[in-house]
Amino acid sequence: MISATTHIARLARAAYVFAREGVFGVVDPALVPPPGQLLLRLARLIERPGSKSGPRLSRALTRLGPAYLKLGQFLATRPDVVGVVMAKDLESLQDRLPPFSQTEAEAVIAQSLERPLAQAFVTLGPPVAAASIAQVHRGEIERKGVRRQVAVKVLRPNVASRFRRDLSDFFFVAHKAEAHSAEARRLRLVEVINTMSRSVAMEMDLRLEAAALSEMAENTNDDPDFRVPAVDWDRTTHNVLTMEWVDGIPLNDRIRLEQAQVDLPDLGRKVIQSFLRHALRDGFFHADMHPGNLFLDDTGRLVAVDFGIMGRLGQKERRFLAEILLGFITRDYRRVAEVHFEAGYVPGHHSVENFAQAIRAIGEPIHNRTAEEISMARLLTLLLEVTGLFDMQTRPELILLQKTMVVVEGVARGFDPKLDIWKIADPVVREWIERNLGPVGRIQGAMSGAGELARVLAHLPDIASRAVAVLGNLEKMTREGVMLSQETIATMGRTEVRKNRWRTIALWIIAATFIGILIAVRNL
Repeated sequence: MISATTHIARLARAAYVFAREGVFGVVDPALVPPPGQLLLRLARLIERPGSKSGPRLSRALTRLGPAYLKLGQFLATRPDVVGVVMAKDLESLQDRLPPFSQTEAEAVIAQSLERPLAQAFVTLGPPVAAASIAQVHRGEIERKGVRRQVAVKVLRPNVASRFRRDLSDFFFVAHKAEAHSAEARRLRLVEVINTMSRSVAMEMDLRLEAAALSEMAENTNDDPDFRVPAVDWDRTTHNVLTMEWVDGIPLNDRIRLEQAQVDLPDLGRKVIQSFLRHALRDGFFHADMHPGNLFLDDTGRLVAVDFGIMGRLGQKERRFLAEILLGFITRDYRRVAEVHFEAGYVPGHHSVENFAQAIRAIGEPIHNRTAEEISMARLLTLLLEVTGLFDMQTRPELILLQKTMVVVEGVARGFDPKLDIWKIADPVVREWIERNLGPVGRIQGAMSGAGELARVLAHLPDIASRAVAVLGNLEKMTREGVMLSQETIATMGRTEVRKNRWRTIALWIIAATFIGILIAVRNL
């Protein structure tokens, strides 16, 4: 009861902020049930002056704090949940907050490194960037008499407790929505919040970001066009990440790139091919590749920073991606359809032929357009929309891939508006397919399958023993029934009474507030 009341009170505050920022002002009252129409009229009465201009939803999310800011950014990667229009609006949501004080930052560093600041760093400058979870300082270290510039990322004090509180509210709404909405269950809202929760938890342990940097460094060690900064593990902890300072030209500084006479079309090629190589070859890609996180160093290589958000693709997902891209390149739409069924993404009761027909409707218009009009990201967006008609459940890893591809393609086309996306992607895709689905790949796959089969056979006695125990328990339950003590029955009864009492209140408030918000954001 206390928990539900607390959630409702905090969610009511969030609804108030949405109302003050005018988010409900774009809702069509005709789409809302009569009780909700009254609440909409009341919400319009408390709009603050000037709220009708500018990005209303972004302002509201920023006011509500770091967790809501992250929620908005995360939902920007989930157009299947919030709609394409809202997802596009949320793409402009900037994760920028005022920095915390230099004194607090120095205290966090000294406590985390368990030594005085002066012993760890020769100098530590003021923050150069600040976001919802951490901020970055420029520092200097000395090792063996040689001084080097470093970037020092410091976690915000007490940020974890704030996130835990707000995430519990998000889970409360998601559970209630799935309990009463088939569409919410199809979208797997609880899993959406779970994914966001795991992502945030990883971002708040800077050792994990350092590990992501290290893993990608190993993956890209021989790449001619891409590298990542080196991690200083001696000065890295849960709350502090120290790495090489990057002195390159940021990709969002077009003037400096032109002054340096950089080959901009070739730079666009590097961005696209690097991303596809990481996704297909490594199954591990940077999922926040906006221009501010990419630099061009003096050797002509791309350097990525901010590894808080990473994407992973298993072998099945990589094969899926490679085969559908090759299928569209070669116009083999039936093969594209078959890949969806083979991966288990589309239920078997649907017709492969009908699905291939739907995919043809996406692919054929592409081949009648010029190179600059073809968008691989748009193609994947339409593909995900069509798969929804064939009961394909949401695949968060593919949604994140698609959203990252939108950003990457946008960056590349900014340097070359006439970029031929298929021509640039083709060698990377074909190389992966030849290596993994050709004769060598099939031999390696067979060897891997044989090893897995051997492991399963080794565990067969243990599996059989557990199966006998389970069958014995089932037989006993069938014969004697499930026995509950009187105390357990009484406790269950009291719990049910409390749940029924507060369920009605909670559902009305959630229905009035968050269904209204959902309608609002879909119409932004």
